[in-house]
Formats: sequence, structure tokens, C-alpha cells
Amino acid sequence: QVQLAESGGGLVQAGGSLRLSCVASVRTFSDYGVGWFRQSPGKEREFVASVSWVGATTYYTDSVKGRFTISRDNAENEVYLKMNSLKPEDTAVYYCAASWRTGAYPGVRYDYWGQGTQVTVSS
Repeated sequence: QVQLAESGGGLVQAGGSLRLSCVASVRTFSDYGVGWFRQSPGKEREFVASVSWVGATTYYTDSVKGRFTISRDNAENEVYLKMNSLKPEDTAVYYCAASWRTGAYPGVRYDYWGQGTQVTVSS
């Protein structure tokens, strides 16, 4: 069983930046593809970004391209989501998810999920 823990959320003004972190309980997090998702009140959970298990490829939803960057530090068993130029519409609970040896393509089915971290962007 893989346990994931997100951190780094908080309150930030529009235009500001945050870096979210996702830490895994496994020895080799590099064997897992990882995705970030978000959910706002009254809305469905939506995909934000993903990184392949090798770390060579990434994928982003259009609304965050050029502003968010997903990366991984396999030595630390962490995956990050650096968020720049934040907008009020980025306000949501952000979740990381992982699955064994998956790529960074749309529609990946993730088996393991964290509890989420709240990101609030004020205008």
C-alpha cells in the first residue's frame, strides 16, 4: 500500500507562487507515475499535471500551462508542483495521486491518493 502526503498549500495573493510537495511512503517512488489533481467546492475533480514514472515526460492541462511545473526528486521520494502566477480560479484542494509505472498521458488511472492540501488565492 502506497501512502501519499501533500503539503505546501496555503493562502496567497493573486500573482503569487506556491510549491506543493507530495511525499510517498515507498522506497522507490521513481517506479510510480504521479499526477496532481484539484477540486473546488461544487465542482468535479480535475486533472492538473502529471509526470511519468521515469520522470522524462510531463503533461499539463491547458489552464496551467506556462504557470505550473511538475517535477520529481527521486532521491527524496517527492514530487513537486510549482505554481506561479496564481489566479483566484486556482483555488482548490490539491491532491497527488500515484500508480505503478505509468506515463504522463491523459486518462491515467491512479490507484493511490493523498488527503489533499488547500490552496486559496485571493484577488
